[in-house]
Amino acid sequence: MTSTDHSVESDARTAYLGRVFDIRDRHVLVTGAASGLGRAIAEAMVDAGANVTLVDRDAGTLRQLADEFAGRGATVTHAVCDVADADAVEATVTEAADRFDGLDVAFVNAGIPGAPRTDAESRRLERVQLDDWERVIGVNLTGALNTMRAAASVMRPRRSGRIIVTASTAGLRADPMVGYAYVASKAAIVNVVRQAALDLAPDQIRVNAIAPGPFRTNIGGKRPRTPESEATWARTIPLGRMADPEEIKGLALLLASPASSFMTGAVFPVDGGALALSHAL
Repeated sequence: MTSTDHSVESDARTAYLGRVFDIRDRHVLVTGAASGLGRAIAEAMVDAGANVTLVDRDAGTLRQLADEFAGRGATVTHAVCDVADADAVEATVTEAADRFDGLDVAFVNAGIPGAPRTDAESRRLERVQLDDWERVIGVNLTGALNTMRAAASVMRPRRSGRIIVTASTAGLRADPMVGYAYVASKAAIVNVVRQAALDLAPDQIRVNAIAPGPFRTNIGGKRPRTPESEATWARTIPLGRMADPEEIKGLALLLASPASSFMTGAVFPVDGGALALSHAL
């Protein structure tokens, strides 16, 4: 094979990959975008050429992030919004869709872990605090539903779109490392995703979920991550470590792109084999 043949083959491969994963100029909205997995997802979308609306409650960090991303060529806007407020979510999504003449992809990512739990005793059923339960359910389940509803309302008339929800492996099995409210919210949102996928399929809107395992993010709040706590998580993972937020980007791009055109109603674990281990036990 000549160098010219290699060049033609390389160009064809590049063109194919570019076409299959092309999200340039699409409008992508990401909730919980100021940190953690939301930030990584938003960065992946910006770097792939999408126009991105960043949504979060943290106004200061959100503004800094928008400024950082804006220098990469895409159009990046931001909106401060509490996803637990249905009216605010509807207004935010509608305004963002109007600004970009539609909404192509919505990452429903905002979530909270619940009150800090420092030991197994505090995670017992008798210790569940109802105010904490309601707060977690309000953000992780009702907040996700609010965002999905708002996204569907602007996507359905156009008969196209993708809704990608951040669930958790804690929603797919019992998990002694997290609290009741978090497990309940993530288990419920998995079935909401499946229900929405059936509902929206006739309008060619794909609805899928990403189910992360343990990632190195700040979702646990201000409690510092220690080598001991990370080692505890690592022992639950066949790959032997927690994941970095960067490792969510590939799946996020797949689900946002034409490469996932025949995928809907699915839940995709990103967990280093943790679920496989639990099924083997």
